[in-house]
Amino acid sequence: MQNTPFQRYAETPELSPMERIERVLASVPQGHPLRRELVDLRDALSQNEGTMEEARAAIEKLEQIVHKLSAPANRIGTFLCAPNAETAQIVVGGADYYCNADPRLKLASLKKGTRVLVNEAFAIVGDLGYDGCGPVAKVTEVLGEDRLRVGTEHGIQSIVLQRGADLAETTVKAGDEVRVDANFRVAVEVLSRSKADDYYLDAVPELPWEKVGGQEEALAAIKDAVELPLLHRELFARFQHQTPKGFLLYGPPGCGKTLIGKATAYNLTARLQETTGAEVRECFMHVKGPEILNMWVGESERIVREIFATAREKRRSGFLPFLFIDEAESVLGTRRASRNSNILSTLVPMFCAEMDGIESLHDVVIILASNRADLIDPAILRPGRIDRKIKVNRPNLEGSREIYKIYLTPDLPYDPKLLAETGCPEAAVERLVASLVEWQFARRDGNRFLEVTLRSGKKETLYRGDLVSGAIIASIVERAKALAIKRAIATGGPEGIGEADLRCSLDAEYEENDIFPPTDITEDWLKLIDYDPENVVRISPVRPGLARPAPHTAVV
Repeated sequence: MQNTPFQRYAETPELSPMERIERVLASVPQGHPLRRELVDLRDALSQNEGTMEEARAAIEKLEQIVHKLSAPANRIGTFLCAPNAETAQIVVGGADYYCNADPRLKLASLKKGTRVLVNEAFAIVGDLGYDGCGPVAKVTEVLGEDRLRVGTEHGIQSIVLQRGADLAETTVKAGDEVRVDANFRVAVEVLSRSKADDYYLDAVPELPWEKVGGQEEALAAIKDAVELPLLHRELFARFQHQTPKGFLLYGPPGCGKTLIGKATAYNLTARLQETTGAEVRECFMHVKGPEILNMWVGESERIVREIFATAREKRRSGFLPFLFIDEAESVLGTRRASRNSNILSTLVPMFCAEMDGIESLHDVVIILASNRADLIDPAILRPGRIDRKIKVNRPNLEGSREIYKIYLTPDLPYDPKLLAETGCPEAAVERLVASLVEWQFARRDGNRFLEVTLRSGKKETLYRGDLVSGAIIASIVERAKALAIKRAIATGGPEGIGEADLRCSLDAEYEENDIFPPTDITEDWLKLIDYDPENVVRISPVRPGLARPAPHTAVV
């Protein structure tokens, strides 16, 4: 008996049910009663197959989820080194392990400090690279080529780290901040130093000695104390003369102590380059005393160590560092008398220890500046630390004339009438300066400024010329420029600085200058006058036309 097409294709095992139905349907002629049933069967089977595929995909996805949820968690460790081609040393959770690695992972490609994926058998199965986050520590000391000693922000804890692979060729110095791996074993990145950390680095302008007027004695003393030992090192060594480590500039505020410090840095470096031919650059580290003080225990001492470490690092880098500490009495004051005695009791010894670590000014030039040298701790000012004390006096009449000429340059616009009378700007400047200095130093009632009562009962009167300073002279000139500018704007004509502008500015400066205390407190005025505090009973400012309050009497 001959088989039907349906039986023949149904017995073909290599075909799918859908293919069998399609072949049977193709062999059934049109109009056959089985054709309609085969079409319905094909459609139903097609729908069932789609449903089965969706169900099969859902089951596979569910199986994957169940496998992931039931699989053990992988640990993350830090790669330290590879003792051989098949073994690695890692640290996981603070514990060290020697472990195997997946053969598909090349140990030679792993870098020290990178994160690695560790399975339940503590075998490395993946490389996760460097972490982008982590704790930050500050380097306190560089120990050889591969180790760094770091401390926390407040110096409470100190540990030793290894350098990461990317830091092997990177210059790391004390004071730098590094990012550490999560296990606190490897320094993996040097963070860019914030600008706040370099607040004490100040640019040194072109400042020859000629631009420092009225301080011939102080400049001569500085040249003897600083220039001679550096420029004639062999001669000092032959005489076995001890070179100083630093010096103190003391005197009233506004008289040029900071200016002299910068001028010393500029001129000394220039002289060294001329005489020795060495590539020496100046580095002026301007540190304000109060900026060192910190409420956290040990933080002030850490800042002092960091400042001296930075100075030494600058010296090794080819700079000649000048460490200028302004308002030194605020951080180096006598430990018993200061309001910050708890801080200064450890800060002053720390500063002394750092100074003792400096051999001479060939390494670091230390300059202290103070308005009250009598308040600085004697341990700082003893020979062997601060070897020279240089007084920066107020400029006298001749010194004031020099300072005025520094600020009143011939290229400024002057009163046309004055220029017509004198013939040239240089002569106009000479006349203006001579007239103004004579007016400022005249012993007249309008120049009376202070009445000082001494312990002996004697009263002395200080005039404006007795309290002049370079800062006051500079401000007088700036005020005169402002008056000339306003007049030129109002008139629209060629205006310039005249004698009336300078005299008006002088009066306004002594009446409004913030450098003078607004009260009669004797302690505040003692910072501005050159008197022994033990001999002064009271100080009374002269205020013409105003009712003067009762003077404050010093406690004796």
